[in-house]
Amino acid sequence: MSTTLGWVQDPCLPIDTTATEAARRRQDQLTKPQGSLGRLEEMAIRLAGMQGTATPSVDPVQILQFVSDHGVAAEGVSLFPQEVTIQMLHNIARGGAAVSVMAKAIEARMEIFDLGIATDPGPVDGVISARLGAGTGNIAREPAMTQEQLAAALNLGRAAVERAIDNGARLIICGEMGIGNTTPATALSCALLGMEPQDLVGPGTGLNAEGVAHKADVVRQALALHGAPEHSPLERLRRLGGFDSAASTGAFITAAQRGLPILVDGFIISSAALAAARINPDVRHWMLFSHSSAEPGHRRMMEALDGNPYLDLGLRLGEATGAAAVVPLLRLACTIHQNMATFSEAGVSEA
Repeated sequence: MSTTLGWVQDPCLPIDTTATEAARRRQDQLTKPQGSLGRLEEMAIRLAGMQGTATPSVDPVQILQFVSDHGVAAEGVSLFPQEVTIQMLHNIARGGAAVSVMAKAIEARMEIFDLGIATDPGPVDGVISARLGAGTGNIAREPAMTQEQLAAALNLGRAAVERAIDNGARLIICGEMGIGNTTPATALSCALLGMEPQDLVGPGTGLNAEGVAHKADVVRQALALHGAPEHSPLERLRRLGGFDSAASTGAFITAAQRGLPILVDGFIISSAALAAARINPDVRHWMLFSHSSAEPGHRRMMEALDGNPYLDLGLRLGEATGAAAVVPLLRLACTIHQNMATFSEAGVSEA
């Protein structure tokens, strides 16, 4: 692998355990039975340790939306034609997509990237053109990316996070859009976890049982071609991932190295989180998990990452929508942590 990627294994910042314990003690002193606010308490404590402060906050929130096509769509693994990717790019940029509406509602900043749609859309207002090719290679027949494309995608994610930090971001979210993208995410996760396609494959955009079986066969074909056990996690990402997952992997590694909390979205972005954690294990300490995807393989990813998602709403859209839905809860957790009275402040007797 190119030496330009040596940075991906640079050390991550440690979690501030002093701030973590101080936040836990404060939670135990607030006017409530200990633990009675459940995972809202956990959110505040985790963020305090990540941010090294008694007053954690998630704002400003930065969403990085990576849009790209996948060559494996040619194998008929999606109900939707590939031209939907470019149509959705315009929809996201115009504010009509679910993530666009949600980003506006939660007042998050969003950068939208064309990493490689099959048809070059040309200049699009509100979209950063960062094209790495006209989609990835068809993983059932060839590697997804060249080494140069992989390096460019990882470095793009790195630069996007550096820019977000320079703009004051305190929470990073990655999203994706691209027809066929659950197939490379499944193949990559199978390779990283040593699992069979039937353990992880799901309906994606709504495939029936026959479609799911065909998708599993395509993933099996990709693993036979690219799943050699001696391949490193980076090489597996190159061969089986997407531009979106590679950019997200670079973003997650950089966030952990710079001390920026990560809120992980659903199935596809979780495959990038898994790749990041396999490349640089300490990245995992900087991850919060937003929701349980309705894609059946997501549970296996969460088990491997020791992740405990905050919501289970049957979501399977992607685009960072699940992560966006959790942001108000994180804000509420931080507000409670900072503003709720302690027993001594309120003159309330403790247990």
